[in-house]
Amino acid sequence: MIQKSKLILGRILAFWAFLVFASTLFLFIWFYLPCFFLAEPHKTRWHRIISRYWMGLFLMLSGCRFKVTGKHHFKNLEPAIVICNHNSLIDVPVSTPFLPRANKTIAKKSFIYVPIFGWVYQFGSVIVDRKSDQSRRASFEEMKRVLGNGLDMLIYPEGTRNKTSAPLKSFYDGAFKLAIDTKKPIIPVVLLNTKKILPAYPVACFKPGKIQMDILAPISSEGHTVQTLKQLAFDRMSAHYLKYNPA
Repeated sequence: MIQKSKLILGRILAFWAFLVFASTLFLFIWFYLPCFFLAEPHKTRWHRIISRYWMGLFLMLSGCRFKVTGKHHFKNLEPAIVICNHNSLIDVPVSTPFLPRANKTIAKKSFIYVPIFGWVYQFGSVIVDRKSDQSRRASFEEMKRVLGNGLDMLIYPEGTRNKTSAPLKSFYDGAFKLAIDTKKPIIPVVLLNTKKILPAYPVACFKPGKIQMDILAPISSEGHTVQTLKQLAFDRMSAHYLKYNPA
């Protein structure tokens, strides 16, 4: 009976969170309009500013708190590839605006067809159709241009949400190949507690709480292969997740 009550409450809170997300989007969409006219990197920087206000309001109204640690790791650092774990649908909208510097994220093509939200999504993303080799190649070159514009590139190396009990899913090579090809550093980021706030299962169940984004020390790509860089980043992120979010 208690479990059923918790599920019902979680569904009610999920509906409220969705309502807040959608209604605040209509409030802020007007402030995104300059993105249609601004050139890079000004478009992405403006997008991040507006997204920060939007997500700040969303988190407050949905009952969530947000904390960032390790911002100093970005001080005097060249444009970097930021890699982040991925446990929940809430990860993407909160990670981009609250990182210390403007960034674009790699994003699935399917979301651009969502009315209104698709605009906002595209402005802050490099879009890729994962089913198309041509699209993946084009997105890789676009990510190089993002870094060349003085912006960071945010990638979720697990590819999709981690629905397992393991701290992390295995990483794909893309972020690490990009780092080595561009000679840019990797910045690992670990999001904590998002799996509890908006889990994959049960579906549409929301539990307000504290989200923490921990920025770890940068990893130089020099002297590494894709595999050694990937393994080092995986080990550091996994150890940090287990230390601060034990099973």
